[in-house]
Amino acid sequence: MLVDLFLLLKQNTMSLKFTSFFAVLLLNLTAFSQTTYPKVTGYFGIMHPLVTISKDETLVNFRDYYAVGFPTGINIWKSDKIGFSFEIVPNIKNDQGTDKVTNITFHPGVLVALGNGYTFAGRIAFETAGRYGITPVFNKTITKNANCSYYIAVPLPVRFGNDHPSAFTVGLQFGIAF
Repeated sequence: MLVDLFLLLKQNTMSLKFTSFFAVLLLNLTAFSQTTYPKVTGYFGIMHPLVTISKDETLVNFRDYYAVGFPTGINIWKSDKIGFSFEIVPNIKNDQGTDKVTNITFHPGVLVALGNGYTFAGRIAFETAGRYGITPVFNKTITKNANCSYYIAVPLPVRFGNDHPSAFTVGLQFGIAF
């Protein structure tokens, strides 16, 4: 009976040591946890082109017509400094009472974290309307919480091709990332 009591005590001690070891290990992992990479995030936004300038004309959104884009994308961060992004932007335009989807932009690019919530996205652009170009985007995270973050961005598209003059646009974008 004394031997049985000793074996029971020894088993409970081993079990207690095992449990304690994993409890300490989990506490340390939680205390020193960090984001693992690659890190995948998604986002959705609303983008208004404010002004578009070409050699032939200067067009102002909200005055000459109303145009809006809905950038939707996935970011794959390789580290806390650099990543890859793929974005698709359906664009809708209302001009003289007629509205339609005028274009869909395929927008892959490189992400560079600049610090303090700022990010630069260097994108190339391929439009279903036949235009192509580049789009540098400067992005700032405004509010960040456990589930999502809200951002504001300034896209600066430059477009070429399709028998139209080159054009430069300044836009304003708001969105949510998760």
